[in-house]
Amino acid sequence: MICIDARTDESRLRVLNRRYSPPAALIEVVSSILASVKSKGDQAVAEFTSRFDKNSMLPGEFRVQRPEIQEALGLVNPEFVQALKASHANVVEFALRSRRTDWNSTNNEGAQAGERYDPFERVGVYIPSGTAPLVSTAIMTVSLAQTVGVPEIVVTSPANSEKRLNITLLTALELAGATEIYKIGGAQAIAALAYGTESIRPVAKIFGPGNAYVIEAKRQVFGYTGIDLLPGPSEILVVADRTANPSWVAADLLAQAEHGKGSVVALVAFDPLFQERVQQAIEFQIQSLRRSSFLKEVLADNAYFILASDRKQAVRIVNVFAPEHLSLVVEDAIDLASQITAAGAIFIGGYSPVAAGDFLAGPSHELPTGGATKSFSGLTVDQFQRRTSIIQFDPESLKRSAATLLSFGEMELLDAHSRSISIRLDG
Repeated sequence: MICIDARTDESRLRVLNRRYSPPAALIEVVSSILASVKSKGDQAVAEFTSRFDKNSMLPGEFRVQRPEIQEALGLVNPEFVQALKASHANVVEFALRSRRTDWNSTNNEGAQAGERYDPFERVGVYIPSGTAPLVSTAIMTVSLAQTVGVPEIVVTSPANSEKRLNITLLTALELAGATEIYKIGGAQAIAALAYGTESIRPVAKIFGPGNAYVIEAKRQVFGYTGIDLLPGPSEILVVADRTANPSWVAADLLAQAEHGKGSVVALVAFDPLFQERVQQAIEFQIQSLRRSSFLKEVLADNAYFILASDRKQAVRIVNVFAPEHLSLVVEDAIDLASQITAAGAIFIGGYSPVAAGDFLAGPSHELPTGGATKSFSGLTVDQFQRRTSIIQFDPESLKRSAATLLSFGEMELLDAHSRSISIRLDG
């Protein structure tokens, strides 16, 4: 745990100013995986799956077949199904409100100009399933593609030792609208989605979170195919004053630390005694949690306890740290939230646990991490839509535009551009 007293010395906050920069060794490993899958296809995917996931699968076993999905639907806990449906309903409702729609207008010269939004024809979604099956991620990603009408939604997720996917995850994918599901993970799965193999056709854009190898693979295939963002391990920053409940704050920190290696948790408090109470609550709660080994690792390596002098300094700390999840458990939290310029999602007040956003609230929980909220927003439904500009001139609007168009052609020394205008007006 890293303790920082920023009340008298802000220089120590430099450690919080994060930017994603992958290690050279990681870049090299992922690059070799991508190159191998690009050249050898299914053979390479099978080799890497055996090496990294300890799971020997033939290419013909990659795809989840309909009987396996039907079996999962019959075995899953009915209470889980109701929970999935409740989450799906909120995510779809939120997506419907935020999707982009076509529009058209007339510019100053009388020409028609507008935008058209079409769903991508084929997208890929990566769902992590390592130490825990991220069932909620299926809802928070695939449902958005379904909402805007993407016809082909391809999902990849690593299988267990029995070459199967978690039955609740399969149920969530079925509900959310996945059209193809493949039991492969890691950088090799991203390569298969980007380049295609004998059994997996390439996609136009790749979505979803993952470990360092998955995120680096997404970074390297960007340009060859589209990607959404680079969401890595989970993180949270809580700003809490004397009105906060220390046990509730501790529970929120532990909830995000539960994701394991690479996760980051941080607390900004104004009172050393409150900070101490949160630490005591963490030590007490961790004893009864099943993933205590993951929690202890995160708390030892990636936990920050920061003392701030006042709300103004707390805002500076938040905007430097740029957290994925920001919890504001302070008086007049809405006012404080208005001053935040870098956070993936903001949770207002003591009754807004981050887990509610992870599972149910409505906005996608796929958010930028590692300080990337300075530059990126979280996943939104319009990222599954491709925008096209629509432009239409008629003789009158072209005539009214001619002088301006010809001036630009002259300024840029592009006489063929000018000629393409004048030739339509000379005759």
